[in-house]
Amino acid sequence: IVILVDYLKLNLYQFSKKPIQLVVFYIVLVGLASCDTKAKKDHLLSEKKYRKGELPVQEGMTLFNDNCASCHNFFYTEMGPNLSGITAKIDKKWLKSFILNPQKMIAEGDKIAVEQFERFNVYMPAFSHLDDNQLENLLAFIHKHAEGEKKNKNKRKGGLINPISEKIPKSTHMLFVEEFVTLPPSASIAPDTRINTFRAISIKQKERLFVGDLRGVLFEISEGATNPYLSLKESISEFIDRPGYGTGFGSFAFHPEFETNGLLYTTHTEASNTKKADFHLPEGVTSRLQWVVSEWETKVPTESKFSGTRRELLRVDMIGSSHGFQDLTFNPTSKPKSVDYGLLYLGIGDGAAALAGYPELCKDESTIWGSIIRIDPRGSNSRNEQYGIPQDNPFVEVDGSVGEVWSNGFRNPHRLAWNANGNKMLVSNIGQHSVEEVNLVLKGADYGWPYREGNFIFDVDANPELVYPYGDKTEDNYFEPVIQFDHDEGNAVCGGHFYLGDKIKRLKGKYLFGDIARGTLFVANEAELVQGSSASIHKVDLTVDGQQTTLQEIRPNERVDLRFGQDLAGDLYLFTKSNGKVYKVVNFKEK
Repeated sequence: IVILVDYLKLNLYQFSKKPIQLVVFYIVLVGLASCDTKAKKDHLLSEKKYRKGELPVQEGMTLFNDNCASCHNFFYTEMGPNLSGITAKIDKKWLKSFILNPQKMIAEGDKIAVEQFERFNVYMPAFSHLDDNQLENLLAFIHKHAEGEKKNKNKRKGGLINPISEKIPKSTHMLFVEEFVTLPPSASIAPDTRINTFRAISIKQKERLFVGDLRGVLFEISEGATNPYLSLKESISEFIDRPGYGTGFGSFAFHPEFETNGLLYTTHTEASNTKKADFHLPEGVTSRLQWVVSEWETKVPTESKFSGTRRELLRVDMIGSSHGFQDLTFNPTSKPKSVDYGLLYLGIGDGAAALAGYPELCKDESTIWGSIIRIDPRGSNSRNEQYGIPQDNPFVEVDGSVGEVWSNGFRNPHRLAWNANGNKMLVSNIGQHSVEEVNLVLKGADYGWPYREGNFIFDVDANPELVYPYGDKTEDNYFEPVIQFDHDEGNAVCGGHFYLGDKIKRLKGKYLFGDIARGTLFVANEAELVQGSSASIHKVDLTVDGQQTTLQEIRPNERVDLRFGQDLAGDLYLFTKSNGKVYKVVNFKEK
């Protein structure tokens, strides 16, 4: 710009004879100046912005616990200052410099550094071993928690930054998987795929495997190839898969008698107010979208592409686009004439109601949000007469309760799983920001959300990034999880399956599950999954196609988005949602 201005000065007389050229030159000059100003502004903003997302904040939490937690927190002044609101008060560049070498800044007379030294009369150690990426992640964590403390309406103290200090040990066994298939891209924009649910059925004694993509297509896997079986986005004009957060084609379940009745069940999202909801939000509360359960009927179950009809069973309003309908499944262990046979289970999240100012929408069995429901898709005694409510459901005869509810108190009941005997049903319940849990689902039980997260108090009117210890656990009727871990071990629990196959003896009696974001794998013993106690869990190392690695190494700098599947033989599969990769578990043996 300086060179161009000098050029303009030297040639002003020539430009004065050609006014059009002068105007064009001026426009170019102003445009360049504008770009330069924007660049400077963006640079300044980048210095103030803090990273967001699960992985940076989680790494920042680990760094904080290892380096800072002994002297700092967000609610008390101890050996160091209370960090509540610090990222809003002090420039990020200054914070980085101070963390790296506080003694130098004090010696140089920096005003803030000197004031802090005089206040506490102790030097903070230098953390010069932290690189810039680690500093960014550390400050991302501090910023998130500092901002969270601003929401602490009741000024509650004693929040736990590291609620479970014990580290999860590694298993002496390693999991071996082989690449099984890659699903085709479902869009021309990233991510390539949004595969979310894996199911198996038997038709004429032949196993058929299916995978659903949130963008609206159900694929069949056959001999290493994938073929579209049913397109919800083409069949349902109101279908939407935006915004993200798990919206779109959520889950699917084949009726246990699909081979003869041709019935398939799906969940999907539509815009708010598309139709009147069977469970609508109270007056004055805005719905962001609607989740719908559908029944599809084909006259030819053996066909490679669905043809048939659809009817709607159930429609629910949601406050937010996250924590909606999750796993839709039949109990795979139930047999004809058993009380559970042909009954459909569905995990329904709180729709973000708890932190949107409406915790009462998910507080107990009087509402459908934050629950696992159990319905008879072939019945008709529901309010809309499109499905049945089993008479042995726990709240059928309770005034003011939702008869469909089997159990409640979940933030985001993500995946369901049964053991071989069918006497243990697990649900992985994704936490807010501190604790991930797996619950042993019991009829009529309340698991505490939005007042509990794991074995801890969650307070919707306090810092949402923290949990709080609670003393007398006999003061309420909430059921505790059988598995829990906190966020220095993982971000969002992904429920897996009990191994029910015969090929891998060492996996017998094991429950395999993991962490969605990092792809960390965990294993627990079925015998320890008993209500009233917390099972020990172990991290499991992974070998893919003969090479020891991790799913994070395969998906560097990206969210892994781990999911699990199971075939009719009881064998297990892992898959990664955003790149369409499906792996089959082939062994589990000593390292």
